[in-house]
Amino acid sequence: MHINHTPNPNYIHHQKSGIAGTIREVVFGMEDGMVSTLGAITGIAAATEDYFTVLLAGFVVVSVESISMAVGSYISSKSKRSVDERKLSEEKEELKKYPVEEKKELTAMYVADGWTRELAQEMAEQASQNKELFLKEMAYRELKVFPDELDEPLKNGVYMGISYVIGGSIPLVPYIVLPISSAIPVSIVLTFCALFGLGSWVTKYSKRSFVRAGFEMVALAGLAAAIGFGVGQLIDTFVR
Repeated sequence: MHINHTPNPNYIHHQKSGIAGTIREVVFGMEDGMVSTLGAITGIAAATEDYFTVLLAGFVVVSVESISMAVGSYISSKSKRSVDERKLSEEKEELKKYPVEEKKELTAMYVADGWTRELAQEMAEQASQNKELFLKEMAYRELKVFPDELDEPLKNGVYMGISYVIGGSIPLVPYIVLPISSAIPVSIVLTFCALFGLGSWVTKYSKRSFVRAGFEMVALAGLAAAIGFGVGQLIDTFVR
């Protein structure tokens, strides 16, 4: 009997759920870096047409915001992890003090999920014999916490900061090598292309239409650029 070991191209192999947090930080950081920097320097370039001012503003925005976003990601992730760890600690104590009551509660949750009562009781009995498994089941079903997939604050902060710098550098590069008048449209087009690529890349994991996801990113950036350019023109007209 010949066994075919060739992978089925239609078989869906799910990515580890932990990668979702990394994707979130990378996409958030790059998208915010591109949109914020594009909106800021487009408005400043339109209003001042000053090479030094635009570059100074661009580098300040990227450096300050990347640190701010990284710190924000770190603090929020650490806060969430602390809350989840406290919940797990409390649940572990309850399992130790009230094993019978917790086993009945787990049985009821299994039944609520659609298992027969007989099978639910057997599953709860099996889980209660293993402290680690018992805690995982209660954490997932009662607390909606995954003990093996808690947030990693430092990693999230690093990914966020680096992604923001990369994203923020994209609209800024044309102003380094081109005069202001040429840099404005090139920066906008380059950023739109990068955003489309970012949106399309995410569909590798989300399975959405890459065209739709790409244009969704572009539309958001277009709004930011339009606002930045409009504010710059208003300032140039009424303030200078």
